Amino acid sequence: MNFSGKRVLFLGAHPDDIELGCGALLHHIVGLTDVLCVTLSDNQKNPELKNVKDEHFKSMAVLGVPQEKIVLGPFTTRVFPDSRQEILEYFLKLRADFNPDLIFTHSRQDVHQDHNVMTDESLRAFRGITLLGFDVVRSSYGFFPHFLVEVSEEDVNKKIEALSQYETYRDKYYFNSELTRSIMVRHGALAEKPFAEGFDILRIVGNFETCE
Repeated sequence: MNFSGKRVLFLGAHPDDIELGCGALLHHIVGLTDVLCVTLSDNQKNPELKNVKDEHFKSMAVLGVPQEKIVLGPFTTRVFPDSRQEILEYFLKLRADFNPDLIFTHSRQDVHQDHNVMTDESLRAFRGITLLGFDVVRSSYGFFPHFLVEVSEEDVNKKIEALSQYETYRDKYYFNSELTRSIMVRHGALAEKPFAEGFDILRIVGNFETCE
């Protein structure tokens, strides 16, 4: 199946989520379509994470995303459930301003409270638009990809390089390059391709067309 989007929106709760969840796919499509990467919290209220904002920009640059296509929102990490209405309104404005026709956000299988809110409010704000959920391995339990997208070995290597920009998280197991590659190898095996990134289906809105 071929799928496309003229304006593709990537939504993450925190710096690193988008790269961890779908960095290879992002690198694969960034030169083919209009993308916007929106992260709702910059984590700057945590003194131990003061460098992650700049690391996020460096990571995105490796994937080919220019800084003007990166947005950092005003919300506070770990308390997204207290800001559901504000996040919904933020998404509704984002919908009006960017008008995406394909969206990637957090998986339904994610147990992080901020990630949960992202998914719930995305489904409310972006009704009538295809949404796919990516896996952040540290906080996903029971995730199985039902939508698989082939990526190239170059995309895989760029994702690993992008994650290496996060010096703050260098010792975290979920930033391990072998783990990152192995996940894409496994998803590739499920798709009978060398490499793939996997998503769960939050909503698909499609048109059936016959092939000439």
